Amino acid sequence: MPELPEVETVRRTLLLSCEGQTIKKVIIRRPDLRWPIPANLAKLIENKKIIALKRRGKYLLFEFAHGNLIIHLGMSGVLKIVKPDLPVGKHDHFDLLLSDICLRLNDTRRFGAVLWEDSDHLHPLLASLGPEPLSETFNAELLYKLSRKRQAAIKLVIMDSHVVVGVGNIYANEALFLAKIHPEVSAARLSQTDCENLVSAIKQVLARAIEQGGTTLKDYRDGRGKPGYFQQELSVYGRSGKPCLLCHTELQESRLGQRTTVYCAQCQVKS
Repeated sequence: MPELPEVETVRRTLLLSCEGQTIKKVIIRRPDLRWPIPANLAKLIENKKIIALKRRGKYLLFEFAHGNLIIHLGMSGVLKIVKPDLPVGKHDHFDLLLSDICLRLNDTRRFGAVLWEDSDHLHPLLASLGPEPLSETFNAELLYKLSRKRQAAIKLVIMDSHVVVGVGNIYANEALFLAKIHPEVSAARLSQTDCENLVSAIKQVLARAIEQGGTTLKDYRDGRGKPGYFQQELSVYGRSGKPCLLCHTELQESRLGQRTTVYCAQCQVKS
C-alpha cells in the first residue's frame, strides 16, 4: 500500500505538470471504487484551474477555487502522467485531461478513491486526521501526552492516523528500530526521552524515504512510472531471520494488528 513517502513522491512528480493547469475533460470509466466517484465531478471541475496540488496524510488534494479533488491510491493504485492518446488498460478507471497530458488512475483492486470536498466543508475522511509527521505540530510533547493512557503497543499507536498521519507499517518498523524501542512495549510506558527519540526517528525515516522516492515492494510507481528505492536501505522490515545490522543478532518477527513486525531483541529490549 502506498504510504506517506510514496504519496508525497507522487505529489512532487505531478506538481509542475498540474499546478496552474486547467482540467479539459474528466473521464470516469469505473465509478465504483472504494466509494462511488461523484456523478457530478465533471461538472464541478471541467474548465476549472488547479491552484495547487497538496497532500494530507495519504490523500492527494487537487485544490480549486471552490474545493478540492481528493484522490487516494488505496492498496495498489497508481496515478501517473501519460499521453492523452495512450490506449486504455483494463484497470484504468479515471482520467483527468489537461492541455497536453493525461493524469490516469490505474487501480487493480479498486480500493482507491476519487472524491470531492467543497471549500466550506472539510471532508469527513480528513476531519479526524492527526498532525503531519514532518510538521512542527508533531513533537515529543504531543506524543508523550497522547500516549499516557494508551496501553496498546507503541507500534500500533504511531500507526493510528488520529495520533499522527502517514506512519505506515514499513516506516513504523524502521523508526522503532532507529529509536531502539521494542514495538510491543505499551505506549504508556514510554518516557519523555523515548518520545523524543521516537519522534526524531519517525521524521528521519520518512524524510529519507521521500528522498529515495518511497519504497517499492510490489506495485508502487510514482507519477512517471518510476519505482522507489528506499527498500535498499531498510534495516529491519523484510529482513526477519537475518542478522541485525548493528549487533548481528538474528532479527525476530511477530504480528501486531495483523501486520508484520520485525525487530532486534538485543537492540530493542522490551523492558
